[in-house]
Amino acid sequence: MINTEQILAKDNDGKPVWKFLVSELKPRGKYFTPFNIISVPIILIGLVLIVIRFIYGIGSVTNLTQEVPWGLWIGFDVVTGVAFAGGAYVITFMVYILNIKKYHSIVRVTVLNGFLAYVFYAGALLLDLGKPWNVINPIIGNNFGVSSVLFLVAWHFMLYMIAQLIEFSPAIAEWIGAKRARKILSSMTIAAVIFGITLSTLHQSGLGALYLMAKEKIHPLWYSEFIPILFFVSSIFAGLSMVIFEGSISQKVFSDQISEKNHKAHNGILHGLSKICAVTMFVYFFMQILTFIHGKRWNFIDTPMGYWYLTEMIGFVLLPMMLYYFSFRANNLFLIKLASIITMIGIIINRLNVTIIGFRWDAANPYYPSWMEIVVTLTVLFIEIWIFRWIVRRLPVLSESPSWVEEND
Repeated sequence: MINTEQILAKDNDGKPVWKFLVSELKPRGKYFTPFNIISVPIILIGLVLIVIRFIYGIGSVTNLTQEVPWGLWIGFDVVTGVAFAGGAYVITFMVYILNIKKYHSIVRVTVLNGFLAYVFYAGALLLDLGKPWNVINPIIGNNFGVSSVLFLVAWHFMLYMIAQLIEFSPAIAEWIGAKRARKILSSMTIAAVIFGITLSTLHQSGLGALYLMAKEKIHPLWYSEFIPILFFVSSIFAGLSMVIFEGSISQKVFSDQISEKNHKAHNGILHGLSKICAVTMFVYFFMQILTFIHGKRWNFIDTPMGYWYLTEMIGFVLLPMMLYYFSFRANNLFLIKLASIITMIGIIINRLNVTIIGFRWDAANPYYPSWMEIVVTLTVLFIEIWIFRWIVRRLPVLSESPSWVEEND
């Protein structure tokens, strides 16, 4: 049994945990930063729009129709966001399964980023449902049935969020000084990692499988029976590119949280991740060529959509792949960071091509997201960043664990 006295007291000063939590709510850092100045007004407007959406219905703030029921909130918040969260299962696999200790220092921040992404993007589903309370239906198999892809994705999402919370929970225990709880939670980490990796590989491909049922609605250049595999493979370099991008920013924003040892290891981590990205992007690009040839899509190339397809493949897959390769060979950190940004833009373009741009592309009245949809999307993203920043500044995520951790293990 967990000793409640250890949970109810902060180890360093014996302060009751509720008082400790209240004291932690106090803001830290500068108030008037560029991010704060930009994000706060957007969040306030977005919250008002969310209230309007729930009072007057989804049609009051979106351009969604019966013909196009899934728009920006699914295409970007969920489908794209989950791809960027893929770094969590890749990093935990390398550290805990392959035992590559080189990446251990970024495990917690990567898992935290993945967990918050899933929580917020799964929560964004409530905005997209005409009747939000029906979100329970895919989980219990009501109307859809237990053989539905949506049923599998819903359960994968829910269970993976639980697995990620367990993976991150030792950091919470260290924060509140719960020594015994931390030891118990740490012992569950490997099982949670294995379970989480299995779930993540399934639902990354499962999101692609949802669109297998829309063959007649998606442009032939983006539709393929191999969408699930392409979504899974692309989630590897998408997630790692996000890790590179987010890690580079964190090195500056949270420099006071990072030890000198981890500061020095940062360049080597980026170097290793760039190699993995180059290899997986080559696999992805090769698979895209195979599906293009197999699908006999040559006649679509000399069209506006064909030019856009070539832009995606050459400008946002082949180019960053080559940048990753040459940056790895030359150990050029600038090129690694540049490649990560181009790759992330490419993932956004690809997912939106499948879910929005190439979806019902031939409709008389094609779907365009309203400005209100864009503001709400930015609101979800900014709130996630605010919470991420709050946690990193207080919990041992980038900083070292308390001294008692090694003694207790």
